[in-house]
Amino acid sequence: MGVELVLQACDIVGESAVWDDRRGRLVWVDIIGRRVQAFYPATGAHQVWPLQGRPTSIGLRADGGAILGMERAICLWDWHGQPSPVADVELDMPANRLNEGVVGPDGAYWLGTMFNNIQDDDSPRDIPKATGKIYRYTQSGGVQPVCDDAFGITNTLAFPDKTHLITADTLANTLYRYDIGAGGQLSGRSTLNSGFARGFPDGSCLDAQGCLWTARVAGGACLTCLSPDGTVEAVVDLPCLWPTSCAFGGPDLATLYVTSARFTLTDDHLAAHPHEGSLFALDVGACGLPAYRFGETS
Repeated sequence: MGVELVLQACDIVGESAVWDDRRGRLVWVDIIGRRVQAFYPATGAHQVWPLQGRPTSIGLRADGGAILGMERAICLWDWHGQPSPVADVELDMPANRLNEGVVGPDGAYWLGTMFNNIQDDDSPRDIPKATGKIYRYTQSGGVQPVCDDAFGITNTLAFPDKTHLITADTLANTLYRYDIGAGGQLSGRSTLNSGFARGFPDGSCLDAQGCLWTARVAGGACLTCLSPDGTVEAVVDLPCLWPTSCAFGGPDLATLYVTSARFTLTDDHLAAHPHEGSLFALDVGACGLPAYRFGETS
């Protein structure tokens, strides 16, 4: 199974890959690099939008714009200028920041928080305890918590159907499955997969058969494919230590794109492995599903 380096992006923390089918491009963020990027596979073009703050996640909107997590706030953005804040998150927890964010089948923006592991000078900070939560944002209802469970690092927000959510606690090396009830409230947590020996679960995406593809960050250097019952069906090696997120893209949604990071890697390692932080593409023999859009129910 060949892996192609399609863009040497040099992302410090590339994250939140999503395929924009209307424009034929993959979009993602570089959290510490303070930028949103797009890759156009038809031409190989690379577009970069510098931002003043750290974007932590990006989703597509039904009206053609984007919705962003920006460390402390949810913002709307129209692919130019700076994002416009529309909702603050966890004003009572100033040590936290936003992390993962994904538009769900209900048209809401689902997002998770975590203890802020980035210092003001962009160096890493230890995470002393699990302070992360999961929230749901709609324009009519604002930001609402969806469960009381705490997470060390919230990652992976994937919807196998309208009534279930798969999410991860990276620090716990565990993927969970929840039932989704009225108003997006979560219940019935069960463990989908835990303790896989390579790295830790970061971002994920689902294929059309309901299998979950997960980037194994922090030295995992691979993707796992989990069956709907949580069995590891495949492990795909990658030429990067810190794969961070993945999304199916291309005109037939048959290419799996993977972002990566170089955060915490040494200068000596980066000199020897300059492809860390790049964007990769591979054919895994599966096709994905179109991304949901904020404000549009499926």
